[in-house]
Amino acid sequence: MASAPAPRSLLRFITCGSVDDGKSTLIGRLLYDSKLLMEDQLAALAEDSRKNGTRGGELDFALLLDGLSAEREQGITIDVAYRFFSTPRRKFIVADAPGHEQYTRNMVTGASTAELAVILIDARKGVLEQTRRHSYLVSLLGIRDIVLAINKMDLVDYSRERFESIERDYRLARHAAPGSLTAIPLSATAGDNVIEPSARMPWYRGPTLLGWLEAVKVEGPDTSLPFRMPVQWVNRPHQDFRGFAGRITSGAVRAGDRVRILPAGRECAVASIITAAGELEAAVAGQCVTLRLTEDVDVARGDVLAAADAPPPTADQFEATLIGLHERAILPGRSYRMKIGTATLAAVVAPLKYRIDVNTRAHLPAERLELNEVGVCELELAHSIAFEPYERSRELGGFILIDRITHDTVAAGMLHFDLRRSQNARWQALDVNKQARALQNGQRPCVIWLTGLSGAGKSTIANLVEKRLHAQGRRTYLLDGDNIRHGLNKDLGFTEQDRVENIRRVAEVARLMVDAGLIVLVAFISPFRAEREAARALFAEGEFIEVFVDTPLADAERRDVKGLYRRARSGQLRNFTGIDSPYEAPEKPDVHLDMARLTAAEAAGLLADRVERLQSAHG
Repeated sequence: MASAPAPRSLLRFITCGSVDDGKSTLIGRLLYDSKLLMEDQLAALAEDSRKNGTRGGELDFALLLDGLSAEREQGITIDVAYRFFSTPRRKFIVADAPGHEQYTRNMVTGASTAELAVILIDARKGVLEQTRRHSYLVSLLGIRDIVLAINKMDLVDYSRERFESIERDYRLARHAAPGSLTAIPLSATAGDNVIEPSARMPWYRGPTLLGWLEAVKVEGPDTSLPFRMPVQWVNRPHQDFRGFAGRITSGAVRAGDRVRILPAGRECAVASIITAAGELEAAVAGQCVTLRLTEDVDVARGDVLAAADAPPPTADQFEATLIGLHERAILPGRSYRMKIGTATLAAVVAPLKYRIDVNTRAHLPAERLELNEVGVCELELAHSIAFEPYERSRELGGFILIDRITHDTVAAGMLHFDLRRSQNARWQALDVNKQARALQNGQRPCVIWLTGLSGAGKSTIANLVEKRLHAQGRRTYLLDGDNIRHGLNKDLGFTEQDRVENIRRVAEVARLMVDAGLIVLVAFISPFRAEREAARALFAEGEFIEVFVDTPLADAERRDVKGLYRRARSGQLRNFTGIDSPYEAPEKPDVHLDMARLTAAEAAGLLADRVERLQSAHG
């Protein structure tokens, strides 16, 4: 009686290279020929079933499916297409990344979950700039095994000398990157060395492409490392049950093991391990489980459960590599949402240390990071997280940055190491706090943030409001945009990144003043929604009042007492808001002052009344 087919492992890989190197043709050849192989095996199983009475056709035959529909723009693929196919020995998921330089971000997306890369080279063209770019990026993303598929050998008369010359050039260009490199001469169109060895290249004695893909060892989740499980879900279907669900990323766990909850650091023991199939005594890396603990401790989504005797470190400041994934540049000082593992928190890029030329590996100065660029930066997080360097753990070291306003993914990143500053600078507990100062001042501290175009009337209105509040005995302070640039921010210009830093500093000063128990008026253009939202996030609920001083551009320009608009229109003043630099108006301001129908005095009166109502509610 024939034995059942052995379970087949799954291999994820990516194909990449320059434009017109033949990726689509090669993938089509793999899909078509592997389908024929599967049909042959199914026929053999059916014949075996007929002869021996066994059940035929048990092999799970995967038809050719597109995992993600590729969008197309002007005939160019701008997404990553995932293809699924099978052979008698293995299952495959291949990410087909576009070769155009402007879509490097798509290649990064496909490589982020791949275990190896197939890099194509047109035998006629040799190693190109995009070849070097993709090779660097797959190495950066932790892919160590590379197949160098030197394609279109039929167009160079199957020349051994040409093949060896390209392989030699590539090895030199690769800068001795770690991992294995296997070069295979092939013709995707003719099928040479794709599935079957080529009779037209008898000088080549190595594996075919599919033979190599079937034979390469796939490293599964590492069970030898300490236990780690990011918490994805807190499961509490009823009062007597509370479990923490997630996928074990490394190591193993048994009932009774002690675990540490990070970043808080509390320890307790595992009471039971539950899966969809029932309760287990132990679970290992790669399994999705729900853990019940022996104590009713505080655990939330984004926390990490780790081996108590070998926990990962925690930190809130890191050096990291970023890859730009969006047309909108990444700016130092701007606050983003960072998603790492199952945690989501605020992160600030501060500073951007340098940009990397992916062709020469040179470190270049950079004030921002554009689409497809790679750079190294420092990251400041809103709170500590459990982490491991990316080269050790993709799950606890890889992350994405998300725009706080548009929710677009703007960067992929890899943590390298923590900066240890938070270990040296600890928050000092003080006996006199914000509540005590507010009580002494007899008021509710808050920040009144006035935003609008230059010349909209922000400073005039803020000044009138402060005079009224001061007359009523309120403790106030006015932070004015022009005044701050004479001192605290005199080192900043008016580029987009300087404007981001300008508002970041002012928001931090305003937070200190609110902590001192003051009512703070801030009169700044503050043109970007992201920075205003980041400023709001620094304050407690109800402490931040965004005021949109809504003045039409024509009116602001007409009252241009400083002559700024005139200079901007003539080209003498660059990066001027409303002319050659954008202003992003608030979508839902707390107070909307329509200056087309209000005088400055009327607007100040309305705003002062709003502040007084807030104080009255405070009691």
